[in-house]
Amino acid sequence: LAISFFGGLILDKTVSDPNFEGMAVFTPVINGVGGNLVAIQASRISTYLHLWSVPGVLPYKMRQHWPNPCATFFSSGVNSKSARVLFLLVVPGHLLFLFAINMLQGGHAAITPAFICCYLSAALLQVGILIYTADLIVRLMWRKGLDPDNFSIPYLTALGDLLGTGFLALCFRWLQCFGDANLSVGS
Repeated sequence: LAISFFGGLILDKTVSDPNFEGMAVFTPVINGVGGNLVAIQASRISTYLHLWSVPGVLPYKMRQHWPNPCATFFSSGVNSKSARVLFLLVVPGHLLFLFAINMLQGGHAAITPAFICCYLSAALLQVGILIYTADLIVRLMWRKGLDPDNFSIPYLTALGDLLGTGFLALCFRWLQCFGDANLSVGS
């Protein structure tokens, strides 16, 4: 609840500011994509644990309580492979949504190359953090004997909302400060 509160606070402060007027269109997209991708990864890890272990005991290959982020993304395990695939889906997925928003003229901010680069960087950072956090939280829930499908996903999606909203606000602020000449906020 506290995580969602801070995400909502950021959204409330930015949406009421005319400099962030276009943010309301992009917030559900970045939060929805990040939340869905991390839920898929958490379910994937949970399925692996249900298949290879019993609640409370991590399988041999997952004994580390705090795995290295490189192990989350670059090991040869099936969970790392799915993490890489989900991470690689971020850019084409968001480009598709940005194209749709642009075609429907749904935003109050021009979708410029600078905005696209900033937005995609925020989305990649959000999903990277979420996938690594999913690895940590699912392991923690499993060690405590809790079903990660039921207990980890609400925390992860709330964190995704917080990160997505925060990083998107930073994008708008960065573009405003560094003068994207084509950023037509409020038009």
